[in-house]
Amino acid sequence: MRLYILIGLVIILGACSGSRLDPQHANDICAVMRTKHTWYKHAKKSRSRWNVSIAVMMAIMYQESGFRPDARPPRTRCLYIFPGPRPSSAFGYSQALDGTWENYMRITNNHNARRDKFKDAIDFIGWYCNLSYKQCGISKNDPYNQYLAYHEGQGGFNRHTFRNKAWLMQTATRVKQRTGKYKKQLQVCERELNRKKSCFLWPF
Repeated sequence: MRLYILIGLVIILGACSGSRLDPQHANDICAVMRTKHTWYKHAKKSRSRWNVSIAVMMAIMYQESGFRPDARPPRTRCLYIFPGPRPSSAFGYSQALDGTWENYMRITNNHNARRDKFKDAIDFIGWYCNLSYKQCGISKNDPYNQYLAYHEGQGGFNRHTFRNKAWLMQTATRVKQRTGKYKKQLQVCERELNRKKSCFLWPF
């Protein structure tokens, strides 16, 4: 009997965690949400809390990490051969820096938040976009400038540090384009996603 319960538990846990995200799905936000069963619920919660669209938050997350929970910036090279230190402390879905993440946890009173957990990372992105709206006057529906502030920080954005970074402005354009694509896709599948029930486990 215990064996059957254990097998059932493994099956349920596997179903609730969702299968591994196919990189090709990244271009289809509906496919992403169907594969990762709890993501839409968490993204919707962040949207309600910070009034930032799911399309904007997910486009920023894709650009930062490709939806990889353990993403880090590549190491530098010493003498062109040996791996050196990483250029920053960025980590996780949102690529938040250590200090910025600590500020988020303190301000939101979310002291157990982890950068490799989607629900915390999507909430961080919504929080950061809201901060850019307050400190820089950037519309929450402006993915181009929201991404520039996300990358440069609010202080950097207000000093226009991005103006000499053509590559960054090109990246912000890609975020804007991806936001538009995600927005159109969500218009097709969001009703379906709202109907889906979250996975749960019965108490034993």
